[in-house]
Amino acid sequence: MGKRNQPPSESAAAFGVGQLTRHLFVCIGPDCVDPDDGEETWEYVKKRMKELNIAGKDGPFYRTKCRCLRICASGPIAVVYPEGAWYQDVTPENAERIIQQHLIGGRIVEDLCFARNPLPQGKPADQVRYR
Repeated sequence: MGKRNQPPSESAAAFGVGQLTRHLFVCIGPDCVDPDDGEETWEYVKKRMKELNIAGKDGPFYRTKCRCLRICASGPIAVVYPEGAWYQDVTPENAERIIQQHLIGGRIVEDLCFARNPLPQGKPADQVRYR
């Protein structure tokens, strides 16, 4: 586990950075959802990904909580990269669906997904067009 007095490269290695295939961000509120409900979803995600042994030194998935993804309705809101699938109403029950179907199975959970913004594949940053 990452420690404050540890060099960032050691923390990154401990979390599987370099071997990750998907990254789940979960907004815990307070604007899109009551913070207690957001925290309940976050705690479920942490516990479940540990139980399934799908996050950590050997990857392949990573999880991050945040306080705002700027979609302040129908939360908790979550997004999975690199597919850029944005999810609404991410309760613990729906988080389980996202873990099983999207993280592990590679299939977007269509009835929860409200937007998509996949990361560019195979283009160097200097070839990606910005407006």
